[in-house]
Amino acid sequence: MSAFTEEEMKSFSMQGWYDLHGEVAIVTGGASGLGLAIVRCLISAGAEVAVVASRAPEAAAEALIEFGDRVRYYQHDITDTETTPALVEQVVKDFGKVTILVNNAGNHCKKFIWDMTVEDYKSVLDVHLVGSFAMSKAVAPYFKEQRHGRIIFQASMTSYIGQPQVCGYATAKAGFLGMIHVLTAELAEYGVTVNAIAPGWIDTPMFHKAVDNDPPRLAKIMGRIPAKSVGDPMDIGMVTAFLCSKAARYISGSCIPVDGGALIGF
Repeated sequence: MSAFTEEEMKSFSMQGWYDLHGEVAIVTGGASGLGLAIVRCLISAGAEVAVVASRAPEAAAEALIEFGDRVRYYQHDITDTETTPALVEQVVKDFGKVTILVNNAGNHCKKFIWDMTVEDYKSVLDVHLVGSFAMSKAVAPYFKEQRHGRIIFQASMTSYIGQPQVCGYATAKAGFLGMIHVLTAELAEYGVTVNAIAPGWIDTPMFHKAVDNDPPRLAKIMGRIPAKSVGDPMDIGMVTAFLCSKAARYISGSCIPVDGGALIGF
């Protein structure tokens, strides 16, 4: 990464540093919730996007129709790691390259440990940790060869704090912190940044699934947030677009909370 020259400083414009034209992103779980907001922000910034999810193409097409030909949909089970390299190869064939990976796909299991089976636990790790590792491994050679790339992981408040009934989810999200540190150590010299975003409580279907039938849990959450409101999915999308931009070129190995102050709230 080169320093700014005197000539570049004279003609410097912030707008260009947030522009994602020419970038091609893979967003897992990009047809709903936080993923859809991320897709919207990346496309708005100029990127083309390959959306990867397990839902039927017809359902995904309805969710993604507004983006026209700037997005393509790939039906793929994130836990089918043997076919992940072929998926990435197809994206590169279709778009000509890939420069961004957003590991956003996720699932959830809300049970106390005495009710959670080993299979319940493993099913969450397989989607979050193993699936994201496989996707990152598949794009790494392309990023390394072109000496440019961005990898973003969707972490969580549970990367930092204990919440009951989400042992698998919390394990996976905390695991992302270790992964971004190691991948930064391995890839930074090749112009690849690796970061995570830790959303607070965001108004998504997954959030409602966790709290709609659990008023005490909802009250405890709301009491913890200094902003006194949950976030919007677009809050996560906008931070993702920033981390994918040239403006974030010297940020790597970091996890950015987007939480209305919840991590430091009382």
